[in-house]
Amino acid sequence: MKGSLETRLGVFFAFSALAAVLLIELSGGVDVFKKGYPLHADFKTVVGLKAGDPVKMAGVRIGRVSKFKFLEDGVRVSMKVDEVQKVRTDSVATIQSAGLVGENFVSLTLGAAPNTFNADDVIETKEQPDFNAMMAKLDNVAGGIENLTKSFSGDSIQNVLGPMTDFLNQNNPKITSILSDMEEVSSNMRDGKGTMGKFLADDSLYNEGTATMTNLNAALTDARGLFADAKGSLETVTGTFEEAQTIFGDMKTTLASAQSTMDQVNNGQGTLGRLLKDETLYTETTTAMTTLKEIFEKINSGEGSAGKLVNDPALYKNAKMTLQKLDKATEGLEDTGPLSVIGTAVNTLF
Repeated sequence: MKGSLETRLGVFFAFSALAAVLLIELSGGVDVFKKGYPLHADFKTVVGLKAGDPVKMAGVRIGRVSKFKFLEDGVRVSMKVDEVQKVRTDSVATIQSAGLVGENFVSLTLGAAPNTFNADDVIETKEQPDFNAMMAKLDNVAGGIENLTKSFSGDSIQNVLGPMTDFLNQNNPKITSILSDMEEVSSNMRDGKGTMGKFLADDSLYNEGTATMTNLNAALTDARGLFADAKGSLETVTGTFEEAQTIFGDMKTTLASAQSTMDQVNNGQGTLGRLLKDETLYTETTTAMTTLKEIFEKINSGEGSAGKLVNDPALYKNAKMTLQKLDKATEGLEDTGPLSVIGTAVNTLF
């Protein structure tokens, strides 16, 4: 009986422990039976985050915060992520709160990178504003507004508005007169009276202004056309300058060639250079001209065969007589034979 009671108590405590573990697991307290891999995130402050708080990605729980470690300039949060959940390498971790009084948790963005984190990698983080600091600032602002409203007591308002009320009471007739004059002026302007009234009511000014703007627009259009023509003229002038530059370049090349030729001539190179620089040719030419002059003088004087040929009239007469005899000899050739022709020609000539 005693053993039976102890057995029952043992079974009861075993089932109680199992039920506690199951309740903790089902409530999300500690992941006892789930496998996972560690990831780390470095924050300046964890703003109330504690071990066991969930790690969520797109609002879905994928792990738990396991521990914290202090760094030189912040806190490293170690997380246990479910083995089946893969976190992409461009995901960003932030610490968020589920409402004003809800639990804090680590939120991971989905990311779009093709690669995923490995165990013990450090994920990029983004700091969230401290809610407590924001509330403290709002409390300070509210206190400042409260102090400002307290400063406007009845006495202070009376001190501010009292002089203004006295001023209005003292100048009430003047203010009434000014308002009346302003009403009259506005009525005259509405009825088209006075300079401002005509300015507002007369359509001629509008029409003239419209005509002026039309003329100005036409003038601008003409000016635009003139600018276009001037641009075309400038382009033509530019082309002419380019052609002139090309011509000047060709002239420069030609002048350079001419200068080179003149340098060669001055140096006595080539046929022309030798002709200008070599005195032998000049001497030979002078001698030839002198000889030719002497020959012509001899011919004119009748000296030598050529001189006699040119100056002796007897030769001319003999040649003329010979030609006459030859003409007479050829007159009877048609009626005589060959031998007779030869005999006649010989007798005639000799």
